[in-house]
Amino acid sequence: MKRFNEITCLPGFKKDIKKLVKRWRTLEEDLEFFIKGQLYAYHKKGIDNKGIVQLRDLGFKVPQVYKARKFACRSLPGKGARTGIRVIYAYFKAEDRIELIEIYYKGDKKDEDKERILRHYKG
Repeated sequence: MKRFNEITCLPGFKKDIKKLVKRWRTLEEDLEFFIKGQLYAYHKKGIDNKGIVQLRDLGFKVPQVYKARKFACRSLPGKGARTGIRVIYAYFKAEDRIELIEIYYKGDKKDEDKERILRHYKG
């Protein structure tokens, strides 16, 4: 069963995950589970577990950009969904497409890279 028409990654996202997977080996599998579960529930079923927030005031309306604050990573035991992993992604509703923008560990940096978002979508 196909959850979204397309799921793609920006080049910066690929670099982010490559770096993080060295620290947390299950991260790629956890990301796949996150997309199939939490993103599907939020965007297709309308189920909001308060773990995804839309980033506003970016200067554009399409695509909608979100930050996932609840991301369960099995390599970070004992924290459940509040592991500190953050996923920034764009959702193109008309195309039913997810574009992964950034993934980071909150212990390494405080917030998302807004410059990366604006560079890619505002241009």
